[in-house]
Amino acid sequence: MTTPHGTLPTLDVHLTEADADAALRADARRGLTSTPKVLRPQWLYDARGSELFEQITALPEYYPFTAEREALAGGADEIARIAGADTFVELGSGSSTKSTLLLDAMSRTGELRHYVPVDVSAAALEEAVPGLVAGYPDLEVHGVVGDFTADLRSIPQVGRRLVVLLGGTIGNFEPEERRAFLDALSDALVPGEHFLVGTDLVKDEATLVAAYDDAAGVTAEFELNALTVLNRVLGADFDVEGFDYLAVWVPQSSRIEMRVRARRAMTVQVPALDLVVEFADGEEMRTEISTKFTRAGIAGELDAAGFDAVGWFTDPGERFGLTLARRRRSGAEPDQER
Repeated sequence: MTTPHGTLPTLDVHLTEADADAALRADARRGLTSTPKVLRPQWLYDARGSELFEQITALPEYYPFTAEREALAGGADEIARIAGADTFVELGSGSSTKSTLLLDAMSRTGELRHYVPVDVSAAALEEAVPGLVAGYPDLEVHGVVGDFTADLRSIPQVGRRLVVLLGGTIGNFEPEERRAFLDALSDALVPGEHFLVGTDLVKDEATLVAAYDDAAGVTAEFELNALTVLNRVLGADFDVEGFDYLAVWVPQSSRIEMRVRARRAMTVQVPALDLVVEFADGEEMRTEISTKFTRAGIAGELDAAGFDAVGWFTDPGERFGLTLARRRRSGAEPDQER
């Protein structure tokens, strides 16, 4: 339910703007002084970055958005039936553009009672959620402002939960971060509760690179926007036009790496961090990763964290996979995937 003013009826804030700002500053210092240099993808999503990402999802080369939606459309009812949940927890909900497919399916079971969107941005929740849930008058909405990668215990323990992480977001984690996240999620869930995770699947290099280096240059602008954000937030003096963008398939890690490369040697001042950063001619800085998975690979990672893969759903072209996993009871034998 929503209030007359469109605000969320319940909104827990576990991450303030000051917290987020401090985390970004610490991340920038760590990344700009590491070898090789690296930025976390959080720097990409200011207002302009979010607009650019919305454009990316509509590009002909960028298949993951459409493929995941097709997988959800085909599998939502079966997912809802297997999970038997009355609470839908959406991690990194953002604009929640695919959420209605699951909300509708869970409504058709007659079980849906609660929706818990989790995002780092209170503004994103306040903007997206009221319109999303307008068609579900009896739905109780409990928004959470927080970083789910750092604090899964902040998720309300209400009802029988289906926790969902869409968009291939888990592919943005380094392997050790992925293990830590899955372990923490396993600890946060009650045995028998479910987790649905979307993963882009391994495919030919040309298709993968094109998806992250489109002909129109929108992805390049999106990734380079991270430098603009550093300039605005930290007072840095990056010459954005002095960098090129490239997307590289790294088969050893089964991932695409998005990088910006200095066209010349340069010195960058970052006053807010009291930092001077040197770039050599041709030096690259990684701005994002997108790991690609196999069905067996993601099932194995889930198993190691205490989950049983009990459902597998793909789009007709088998480009993108959704794994439904059940939190295993201590000492129980692994369930068979359906």
